[in-house]
Amino acid sequence: MAASPALSAFRLPPLPTIREIIKLFKLRALKQLSQNFLLDLRLTDKIVRKAGNLTNAYVYEVGPGPGGITRSILNANVAELLVVEKDSRFIPGLQMLSDAAPGKLRIVHGDVLTYKIERAFPQSLKKKWEDDPPNIHIIGNLPFSVSTPLIIKWLENVSCRDGPFAYGRTQMTLTFQKEVAERLTANTGGKQRSRLSVMAQYLCNVQHILTIPGRAFVPKPEVDVGVVHFTPLTQPRIDQPFKLVEKVVQNVFQFRRKYCHRGLGMLFPEVQRLENTGKLLELADVDPTLRPCQLSVSHFKSLCDVYRKMCDADPHLFAYNFRDELQRNKRSKQKEGNKESFTL
Repeated sequence: MAASPALSAFRLPPLPTIREIIKLFKLRALKQLSQNFLLDLRLTDKIVRKAGNLTNAYVYEVGPGPGGITRSILNANVAELLVVEKDSRFIPGLQMLSDAAPGKLRIVHGDVLTYKIERAFPQSLKKKWEDDPPNIHIIGNLPFSVSTPLIIKWLENVSCRDGPFAYGRTQMTLTFQKEVAERLTANTGGKQRSRLSVMAQYLCNVQHILTIPGRAFVPKPEVDVGVVHFTPLTQPRIDQPFKLVEKVVQNVFQFRRKYCHRGLGMLFPEVQRLENTGKLLELADVDPTLRPCQLSVSHFKSLCDVYRKMCDADPHLFAYNFRDELQRNKRSKQKEGNKESFTL
């Protein structure tokens, strides 16, 4: 008995290969945009399978380029695929895919860093944060130049439950340079433990699910590529505003080879630095001689909770930036030097 049309799996009709698309539209990866094309459809299929069951899902693909992963997503029998592509050279090739998949593929010529995804999908897809993730997925082979700022932006969206996460705990499957993928998933004490590790792991379950050799891409990047899967946590491991957590974590890791008290000291003006750093570490019960990579998310939770109380007691503290103080001191010394020269 034949399956009904509603239940039969959608498959794209025969189309030119990605290589043929690149040749047809005279496409080339631009080094200044850190573009790399993934041409092997077996690998793009694997990435899409790792994203989970996409049957009848709504998918947001960022940076589709010539459409390799796009094809694999469409063949996964999704309800709708929305692609956002900044480079106008790729739009005609994507339009061919749209024509071959009527009603399935929506193309937006725009920038993923500014696109308002929270208005893109039906509001009926929204889930409560405590529920299972909504049937919405973000998938992307990101240009290396935007991957880190974009994931930081999306992590802030997770914290605020807006942007792609206005629908609930939307899952993401994204490519990064292998080293960045390793940073995102590094455990406490690991060599790759970094600011990214803490910022991602306090908000999401983060898994490095696949490594793709650089030779699979055109042009071949100098590094291999890691595929990372993110599922937002129902409850963040640090219950403080994103910007406050980011400030504490950034300050600690700017002196990654020093003891952690060195970076934490930069949270405070020079006149009260020693006293307040000691107070912060004591109240948070954190050993001042731990290195940044040895601090767990629990350590950072304690530090952020205490720092928040200190900011509440001194409203000017959170706005303090030690680099501003350095600049002021530098200008002051220059003025003093100029006065002395004038006097002489």
